[in-house]
Amino acid sequence: MTRELKVKSILITQNLPESGKSVFDELEQKHKLKIDYRSFIQINPEPVRELRNQRLNILDHTAVILTSKNAIDNFFRIAEEMRVELPHTFKYFCANESISNYIQKYIQVRKRKVFFGKGPESDFLKMIKTHCKENFLFPCSDIRKPSIPDFFTHHKIIFTEAIMYRTVSADLSDLKEVFYDIIVFFSPADIKSLFDNFPDFVQNDTRLAAFGSTTHQAIEDASLIIDILAPSSEHPSMLSAIAAYVQKANNNN
Repeated sequence: MTRELKVKSILITQNLPESGKSVFDELEQKHKLKIDYRSFIQINPEPVRELRNQRLNILDHTAVILTSKNAIDNFFRIAEEMRVELPHTFKYFCANESISNYIQKYIQVRKRKVFFGKGPESDFLKMIKTHCKENFLFPCSDIRKPSIPDFFTHHKIIFTEAIMYRTVSADLSDLKEVFYDIIVFFSPADIKSLFDNFPDFVQNDTRLAAFGSTTHQAIEDASLIIDILAPSSEHPSMLSAIAAYVQKANNNN
């Protein structure tokens, strides 16, 4: 059961986009909210020597799976540090359109073979299956969902999983005395960071928003209450879910 208490402040557990603009800006202005941004995790690049020790050869592969901006940044970082020149025949499979747009930071998309998912992860994986003859490289963090490697293994598609960056909890000591009406989480690593920083965290009236099934599960495993969940059939985005909650809660209080 949701706890529909008035909302005045929200903490997004991600950094504000580099543009300085956020999809939550209009919501913040409309309801006169205080919305802060603070990543709960820190990304540590894996040294290239570690990849060399694992005898990773990027050019042994014909395609790469890119599921996040961090994966893109670290894939091209490793390629540069290894002095690898990617051939024009190399294929880039991006989890969604947003990630495919970000890849333009490193390559001219019109001159490369770039594919991207246009729906849920299951549709993206179906697209991968149509290219099952490729030899895939999967750059990832030490913390990642098992769905992609499980899919490749189940369908006997050749792939190499390469940990190119590590996800660790950020130092949140400056938030110790700060209270927010809603905290928005996007990954299980965010929940781990919460308890790494505040092992005695008590939820009380703080409402928690969870994006994705694994985040949902992590919050439940921590015996906390989930008040806002996305994506869903009714709310495909976190913005939509929070906007609906705030509209209802603030109108009723």
